[in-house]
Amino acid sequence: MAEQEKQSLKNEKVGQVVSTKMQKTIVVEVSRRVPHPLYKRIINKRKKFYAHDEEGTARTGDVVRIVECRPLSHLKRWNLAEVIRRAAQVGTQPADLDVKV
Repeated sequence: MAEQEKQSLKNEKVGQVVSTKMQKTIVVEVSRRVPHPLYKRIINKRKKFYAHDEEGTARTGDVVRIVECRPLSHLKRWNLAEVIRRAAQVGTQPADLDVKV
């Protein structure tokens, strides 16, 4: 019982970062699979959450864990807890592309 009390009771979600264009804010898209209420077919549902990223560690494409917190702004109610998996960084040189410079 003591271990359960130590665990955080705050809501957690895991999703993919889709935008890092704001300062100290990331947009995380959380996907879930649910059965359709009438047809019972499994469908994907997505929702975007605005999360606070103080150090700016998350990048677009990363899989992150966000934790619920007090309202920080009009839309932000989540904090970045950790980066679970980094996105693969693909570097292309202008010479590799067929673009005239």
